[in-house]
Amino acid sequence: MTDLARDRTRDDIVYRDAVCREDGLASRRMPGSRIGWWDIATLGVLLALTALVLATFRSYAVSNDEWVQHHYGQLILSYYRSGFTDRSLFSFDNLYLYGGLFDMAAVLLHRVVPLELYDLRHLMTALIGVGGIGAAAALARHIAGSRAGCLAALCLASCGTWYGDMFTHTKDVPLAAAMTGASYFLIRAARDLPRPRWRDVFGFGFLTGCALGIKVLGLLLPVYAGLITVLALSARAPDMRARFARQAVARFAPALLLSYLIMIAAWPWAALAPLNPLRGLFQFADFHYHIKTILDGHIYEMAAVPRLYVPIYIAIRTPLLLLGAALLALILVLASDRMGSWFSGQRRRETAFVIVMAIFPVACQVIGHGPAFTGMRHFLFVLPLIAVLAAIGLEWALSSLTRQHWVIAACALAAILADISWNADTLYELHPYEYLYYNPLVGGLAGASHRYVMDYWVAIMPAAVAELGGYLNRSEGKNVVPAVYNVDVCGDRNSFERELSVQHLIGRLRWTDDWNRADFFIAPTHGDCNNLLTGNVIAKIQRMGVLIGVIKDRRNITRPAMVQIHRKS
Repeated sequence: MTDLARDRTRDDIVYRDAVCREDGLASRRMPGSRIGWWDIATLGVLLALTALVLATFRSYAVSNDEWVQHHYGQLILSYYRSGFTDRSLFSFDNLYLYGGLFDMAAVLLHRVVPLELYDLRHLMTALIGVGGIGAAAALARHIAGSRAGCLAALCLASCGTWYGDMFTHTKDVPLAAAMTGASYFLIRAARDLPRPRWRDVFGFGFLTGCALGIKVLGLLLPVYAGLITVLALSARAPDMRARFARQAVARFAPALLLSYLIMIAAWPWAALAPLNPLRGLFQFADFHYHIKTILDGHIYEMAAVPRLYVPIYIAIRTPLLLLGAALLALILVLASDRMGSWFSGQRRRETAFVIVMAIFPVACQVIGHGPAFTGMRHFLFVLPLIAVLAAIGLEWALSSLTRQHWVIAACALAAILADISWNADTLYELHPYEYLYYNPLVGGLAGASHRYVMDYWVAIMPAAVAELGGYLNRSEGKNVVPAVYNVDVCGDRNSFERELSVQHLIGRLRWTDDWNRADFFIAPTHGDCNNLLTGNVIAKIQRMGVLIGVIKDRRNITRPAMVQIHRKS
């Protein structure tokens, strides 16, 4: 071994010993290094969720955006197949500002997987959502131990805003899952700076590329990598900083290159000019469509929402257990000197960094007063981080109570599990509209109705079309030549027509956007859509005693003669 190599090896040993002395224990001995019963429980949660997804993924409606996103994936593949000559994807609305990784994968998988297209998309995004729960569990486990990992999985799985969105938000959920996984590998890598293990480096690079291949918000991840490196650098002795910086940059460079290659493969517009990703970020911050949203009963244009629109929706759509326990983690970071040795050193720094990742994008939204609509949908990626923080806070509380008496700790754990079970029962009652979950701060779903965002995706479509088909069978019989009725929907045409095909009602019902000719009207209560057209209410879709959608018969207006004949017969 050369003298230079011996010197570098000695320096590395001195550096790692210093870090271990500072933190009180080596990174290899941090909680979660061994497989235990809580890890088995976490695996059980993930397997149970996977089974639940496989059993229910066909229950969810096609969202308003899905057909557009799927077509965008087709255009990207056409761009590559044509040798970059078919450039129609760059003029397809504003979709070129997004990555198409999920949509390309869905197009390709649909060629080989024998599932209806949108069922396949819902299955894909739901399984990715379960992966996001696993990533949150892994991050919490890495910081606070295996019990914290299991609690993070349970907390996020019982959060309706996450679970309900898993089946239809085919951009926001994959983005959130990728960002959570990348955050896990980043914090793992940070423990071994300036020379993190290659599996952590490439795990971070791959998932960062996946996030960027879906949405430009993935740019936050390289920023976080730079920040965590600078923080680690500032803690080093002045004479070690230059070498530390060189090694860290050299280690992260392959990850950033990998993420860039994935990004440009899935997002062709980003490859046209080096600064296009940044241009896309600023264009998103300046979107001003004539889309209306609601907050506490007040209607706003998306560009004129109050600054606190997003934080308020996070506060009212996240279970109180998650909010309270995450707030506890924040208090622990701010007052760690009085919280004992359990919450100090490396654990405190990593928790603080998760807090930064959760708060920073929301703070940018508030300070920049950017446009917003449909509640917190575009900020779903902070939910897994909130679950991680909640698990850390709960783990500290349980560990502290255990030192008092194990019986007290057992009772506290039982109370936590009871609250999670109560949330899960609420989701059972809401199914398949779990994304309509609101917490007690606004009185749950009943208190949120007509005051906050409700069924903006028109998730009632499958149930509404089925109800309408059943109504016609009962009122007209199955053995007569059926009339073809026009149906107006306060929602997306593609979603309606897909349900006609799935439920074999083509030839009996057809879409119309002419209000005067609509024999039937399907509408959610979101935005008071149900009051746009008059008619006899023939079916209501409700959850937990709250009306979320209606079907109206308008034939006494459009076909009065037919109605009279039916009445006489």
